[in-house]
Amino acid sequence: MDASDPKPTARTLEAVRARLDVVDRRLLELIDERAALAGEVAAAKVAAGESGRFALRPTREAEVLRNLLARPRKAATPGLVVRIWRELMSDSLSRQGPYHLSVFGGGQAPVVREAARMRFGAAPPLAEVGRPEEAIAAARTPGGVAILALDSRTPWWGRLLADPTLRVFAALPCLTAWGRPAALAAAEVEIGPTGGDRTYWVTDAPGPPGRLVETLSKDGVAAELLGDAGGLRLFELVGYYQSSDERLARAPGRLTGVIGAASAPLDA
Repeated sequence: MDASDPKPTARTLEAVRARLDVVDRRLLELIDERAALAGEVAAAKVAAGESGRFALRPTREAEVLRNLLARPRKAATPGLVVRIWRELMSDSLSRQGPYHLSVFGGGQAPVVREAARMRFGAAPPLAEVGRPEEAIAAARTPGGVAILALDSRTPWWGRLLADPTLRVFAALPCLTAWGRPAALAAAEVEIGPTGGDRTYWVTDAPGPPGRLVETLSKDGVAAELLGDAGGLRLFELVGYYQSSDERLARAPGRLTGVIGAASAPLDA
């Protein structure tokens, strides 16, 4: 462009607001259409004989969000995209059957409660409980999700190790920009690899945690200690691991097991 060429004229405030009004109307139309499609999904599941199953699909949700975040954007941050679509997916899920949250916040209840709403949206009812056992019991009911604080005073991970029907499927918060993991979510859902995962593994291996991390590292497993109480340690492993993985079988400890896996932070 020649230096003498006039610069593009900036839109007036009134013009920008008028454009925002147009965009808002279009967004509302699309959101309304999406909400209506959730009803069609529920009807299709009834026709297919799947009406009694919990509709939560963590692997599918991670795939949707990753695809959205990979698309070109001019100004929408990962946090904005994730918050909007979490709300949309949560509302859709709540229209397909029972859906409720039971939150054990431990010593950081406000943080865990906020992280739960950021991850699961405003649609599902949320009840706060004083003990992890209460949250786990609620997760065994139709549509139940337990939100469990990473509180080493209450090693709830041992209970999940003894109950293979409940699986950890999410770490809260789900963006690194929102802070370090404060809680894990568990429910009676199917989990699978998403292409970028963290696996949650429990062991009663004795000795300093750092020594166990080093032992796992020598076998190609990157691990971080999340909780340590009652003789049971909870580790986060980088990647997706099956319970039968040979590397975990070789690790120290007599009582060990995978209690679930979750998509890695979406902005990592």
